[in-house]
Amino acid sequence: MTHDHDHVSCDTHAHSHAHGGNLLGHGHSHGEINYNRAFAIGVGLNLTFVVIEVVFGLFANSLALLADAGHNFSDVLGLLLAWGASVLGNRRPSARRTYGLRRSSILAALLNSLILLIAIVMIAWEAIGRLIHPDAVATGTVMIVASIGVVINSATALLFMGGKEHDLNIRGAYLHMAADAAISLGVVVGAFMISITSWVWIDPLLSLLIAVAIGIATWRLLRQSLDLSLDAVPEQIDLTAVRSFLGQLPGVAEVHDLHIWAISTTETALTVHLVKPEATVDDDWLAEISEDLRQQFQIGHATIQIENGVSKVPCKLAPDHVV
Repeated sequence: MTHDHDHVSCDTHAHSHAHGGNLLGHGHSHGEINYNRAFAIGVGLNLTFVVIEVVFGLFANSLALLADAGHNFSDVLGLLLAWGASVLGNRRPSARRTYGLRRSSILAALLNSLILLIAIVMIAWEAIGRLIHPDAVATGTVMIVASIGVVINSATALLFMGGKEHDLNIRGAYLHMAADAAISLGVVVGAFMISITSWVWIDPLLSLLIAVAIGIATWRLLRQSLDLSLDAVPEQIDLTAVRSFLGQLPGVAEVHDLHIWAISTTETALTVHLVKPEATVDDDWLAEISEDLRQQFQIGHATIQIENGVSKVPCKLAPDHVV
């Protein structure tokens, strides 16, 4: 089949300015909740707790506390990255950056993952050394400080609970804080076990378990953020289903050059060529498709090119392997 780029506009666009496409399957608008206050409180609480853990970790000779302090500091950096990306993502588009700085949220999630990986290596290295040369631990101090961590991390996690299903950045912050609360609880339990058994190797063993827990929580965030930074189809969107939906539209004979990617951690875009013989430009029809894409697939920024298929020059972008 051939394609005509002259009989109808080559740049027929259908945009849903509600920007309902997000990475986790829920729509939103530009009036979404502002998390600036949550970030400020979270950073303040966790930075204070990092200082407390370092001071008392050294005093109590607890690698578990020092390891958790390092992890919490990486979370502070992560919160700052996510916060900065959230602010940058709301900046208006410019002539040079026509999508604005929305992609910064994806880069922040990727950097956050890399910071956590570095923390994992450091924690594991120190823990192995302490397993070889175990040291005594002031269990009472450890239990008190770690208990404070349970409260602070749980409170911070609650600040982000409302947005964890809508934004990869917010979900990352929530998961980190929730995991930290669980880890701090584990430190409390470990210190108690040391106090009744005198098995000092429990402390470095807990550090290794902390590293494993961070790794598990980080892996999905790393994989998702890396995929999105490389313009992969967001994992909750079924490309085959989208293609089938477009191919079954009235009058559409062929679908090609279909691309779906993330503009940010909350917005998804699509471009596609639809071959519609004897087509005429119909803005209402395009608007209806755009709205259906938003409602059914959470794709909020759709660009649709209509071709009537009578051109003697085939569309060079029709083959699937051509980008």
